[in-house]
Amino acid sequence: MDEDMAPVENAPPATDMVEIWTDGGCKPNPGPGGWGALLCYRGQERELSGGEAETTNNRMELTAAAEALEALKRPCRVVLHTDSEYVRNGITRWSTGWVRRKWRNASGDPVANMDLWRRLLDVSAKHEIEWKWVRGHSGDVNNERVDQMATAARDALGIPYPKRGK
Repeated sequence: MDEDMAPVENAPPATDMVEIWTDGGCKPNPGPGGWGALLCYRGQERELSGGEAETTNNRMELTAAAEALEALKRPCRVVLHTDSEYVRNGITRWSTGWVRRKWRNASGDPVANMDLWRRLLDVSAKHEIEWKWVRGHSGDVNNERVDQMATAARDALGIPYPKRGK
């Protein structure tokens, strides 16, 4: 990792494993979005986040995972926790077919978010990654934390939410 990381109190013993939690979202979808990532390594942690004015939930979920993995300075063993079945299934199940079909989905249409999927596949190839799905908003402390980071990054854009009619 790097010197930007702060010590974690009551951290487990040091290991060679980097644990990452990621989240992304929009309000409304599509609309302004944010993403957040938490990287934990040897008792240190680092938070990353960002936002985009016009995006989708899926794009923010993919961006969070890509940004987190790109922040690693060298090849690592990683456990990446995501509440996005789209990200986990895409990277572990669907992507091999997309590549084999020249970035076409099973219906023959171009893969949605292909730019981010390529980015995520490229950076993933540098690491040994276990992709873990966690249920969103179910009490996982670090998942809740990255959700709050993503929301704060979206809100920091200063774009008002559209008012809904009654």
